[in-house]
Amino acid sequence: MNIKTPTNAPNVITKKAIIVGLILVIVNAYWVGIASELWYAVYTLVSPFSNAVFTLFVLLLVNTLLKRGAPRLAFTPAELLLIYIMVTMVSTISGHAMMAILMGTMAHPFWFASPENEWEQLFLHYIPSWLTVHETHWLQGYYEGESSIYLIEHLRVWLVPALIWSSFIFILYGSLLCIGLLLRKQWMEHEKLSFPLTQLPLQMTTNRSFFRSRALWIGFSLAATIRVLAGLHDLFPVVPTFPPNYRLDRHFTERPWNAIGYTSMSFNLAIVGLTYFMPLDLAFSTWFFFWLTRAERIFASMVGWQELHLNDRASGAWMGIALLTLWTGRRHLTMLVKHVIGQKRGDDANEPLSYRTVAILTGLSISLVFAFCYAAGMSLWVIGTFYALFLAFALAIGRVRAELGPPYHEVIGINPRQMMVDIFGTRRLGGANLTIMTFLYAFNRCNRSHPMPNQIESLRIGSRAGIPGRMLLSGMALAIGVGALATFWAYLQVAYHYGALARCRGHLGHFGWESFNPLQNWLQHPKGIEVESIIFMTGGLLFVFFLHFMRSMLLWWPLHASGYVLSGAAWGGLIYFWFPVMVSWLIKHLILKFSGWHTYRRMVPFFLGLVLGDYIPRSILSLISLVLNVYMPSSGAGHTL
Repeated sequence: MNIKTPTNAPNVITKKAIIVGLILVIVNAYWVGIASELWYAVYTLVSPFSNAVFTLFVLLLVNTLLKRGAPRLAFTPAELLLIYIMVTMVSTISGHAMMAILMGTMAHPFWFASPENEWEQLFLHYIPSWLTVHETHWLQGYYEGESSIYLIEHLRVWLVPALIWSSFIFILYGSLLCIGLLLRKQWMEHEKLSFPLTQLPLQMTTNRSFFRSRALWIGFSLAATIRVLAGLHDLFPVVPTFPPNYRLDRHFTERPWNAIGYTSMSFNLAIVGLTYFMPLDLAFSTWFFFWLTRAERIFASMVGWQELHLNDRASGAWMGIALLTLWTGRRHLTMLVKHVIGQKRGDDANEPLSYRTVAILTGLSISLVFAFCYAAGMSLWVIGTFYALFLAFALAIGRVRAELGPPYHEVIGINPRQMMVDIFGTRRLGGANLTIMTFLYAFNRCNRSHPMPNQIESLRIGSRAGIPGRMLLSGMALAIGVGALATFWAYLQVAYHYGALARCRGHLGHFGWESFNPLQNWLQHPKGIEVESIIFMTGGLLFVFFLHFMRSMLLWWPLHASGYVLSGAAWGGLIYFWFPVMVSWLIKHLILKFSGWHTYRRMVPFFLGLVLGDYIPRSILSLISLVLNVYMPSSGAGHTL
């Protein structure tokens, strides 16, 4: 007897969900892109992404109406979360954190080449014709606006580069997804990492009493009031508002205290809500190391040190996290290898794909990444080193997110290109390798919306919600593939209409300078191996090993390596949000100390309400900003959120 699964079963996925998901992928690709570049409203700055949470919130409202009027059309919780995951996937591509850098780099070299900068002699001949647009007269509309991408010549010059780069994004992100599948069981079942940032979408979708909680709506009202007042202030300046942050460093004007650097107290309640779920010791480590770095700057100024090598130390520290990740999972990885070569049978019955299938897909995707880079002009040894460093950053950021759950993890000034220049020198790398690595700069420029942590969190959400594994992977793959193409369309549409250098307030027209100025300098003034930088990288790596050893030996040891890598660099980490993290840590510490776990759990809806109360009004203000074509900082412009 065949028993049909009812269409409203909680883990059923229908074609309807995939179709709606793909439509919303295209919508969000455009929304995130135009908001980022027209008004510099950065929605992929903090995780989970506000546009994805807002999309899920709207779907829940629509679903409530469907359940009452047309129950057969209603979405199951698994379908809602699959759509949320698909929107998250495209958000790792679109926006200020990745595509703005890639597009800014692609359009830049031929348009800005001049006899003065000597780019034609230095590196333009290293750029393949299929990698970007060579015909500068068709870029005038891109930079100046008042044009359209839909002109035949504009479509002709952009079609091949857009298709090739979209394919590269698909295979590069696909390689990380495959590696995430190989690590899934180790992180979720063996180590039982907490994945704090998956709490909100899971609670919104699978907890039937979530929206009935009074604590939720108290938190929502508190955060929403502040955000709505800010929006009204944008439209009507007479309306009073709360400041988004307060700069402390402005009060330190004399040496050595003025060496403290950028120090801003953010009053963002969404960050307070999100970091409530961070483990206490990890949350403490993040803001402790932030202030330790400030103390180092002041001490260096006192004694006359010119260079602290903060980025070099942080680079080594991130590599240390990656190595510790591999070491911790060594038994699992050994089992995988033995399973794939047939020496020992591993348990992959509950995996989305068999280990052998994932191993084949991993090898295929990495091979295609190598083929792309080799065809572009990179040497094989450079490709291998670059990808190894790229993968190390991916593993480290993914691990930190899964274990610690920081809502913000900018890693800026630390990337494979810079590390390879320091380790090997520009002479050994050569002009061709340096030029193509410059085009790859976008994939590690700041790492705020890095695909790896979002992919592994999506696998966690899928596991918790009972989404069938193959359907989950299909939805993620479709979202990445369609999302890459949709994002190129969105950026070209925005640029040709508004002008990257004309009316766009984002950095689309300026990222190319950040990418190519170092390249020009390296080719005009070749560098050798930076021995001092390598020493400090090694020191950062060893310091991470030391912190890990102390935690394994001493249960009371409060400092965590993940906290150090988030706050130990010259910029990035939690530089904008150390204060709300500290506030949230203090609240949680007091709750656990004086009231215990019961009170902590009762307060969960309140802190999730703080997140929703900030995200939902901010997203609505963004739509108002775009409809009215008015600059509204309260919608999330810049880094003030």
